Amino acid sequence: MKKAGACDLKTCFLCQFSIPEWIAAVSDHKQHLFYKKNEVIFQEGNPVEGIFFLYEGKVKVHKQWGSDKDLIVRFAQKGDILGHRGLGSGERLYTVSATALEDTTVCYTDMAFFEASLKVNPTLTLKLMQFYADELQEAERKMRNLVHMDVKSRLADALLEISRLHNDTLFTISRQDLASFAGTTYETIYRNLQEFIQEKLIAVDGKSIRILNEKKLRKYVLSCPGLD
Repeated sequence: MKKAGACDLKTCFLCQFSIPEWIAAVSDHKQHLFYKKNEVIFQEGNPVEGIFFLYEGKVKVHKQWGSDKDLIVRFAQKGDILGHRGLGSGERLYTVSATALEDTTVCYTDMAFFEASLKVNPTLTLKLMQFYADELQEAERKMRNLVHMDVKSRLADALLEISRLHNDTLFTISRQDLASFAGTTYETIYRNLQEFIQEKLIAVDGKSIRILNEKKLRKYVLSCPGLD
């Protein structure tokens, strides 16, 4: 991690939803930080010191799953918040980890200033509540999928979600990250990817995956019981 260039005071979540009179205070209190690909931004279990606002790049938010595996909770992109789960009134520890998937820039502010910002900016507080609600709905959807979906359907759902995040049918992701996002093992993901290739649903070149038949992938997702 190192300090990055100046923030434009327009792009990140905090700047977007703060009143104009508060922007000068934001400029004085936040840091613009750069993380290289695969660099850890914060670690599960560490004390919460502040909030991160994703300015550029993509980040995986992941949680320890068993003794030696990770479950990817979500992928974050430009405009998203990281570390906000530490806002609780109890012991403030990060409940997840965040790792840069590519060279990434974040805006960072300590927790005290962020809490002061929430008191001064009602729109910021409302938008944070809406962000929490959307994240909770997505977490409930993923939990439901783990219970009701077979592995092939979860893989189809994961591929469609990653494509949506990239706004492209072509994207790059490691097999291990794909397995962690779908809630299964590397070996199982590899086997099911080969089946999707044979069905001409996707094309694979190294870590690059291209979706060829989105409609049929979506049928795998919708065909599972308990999802109506």
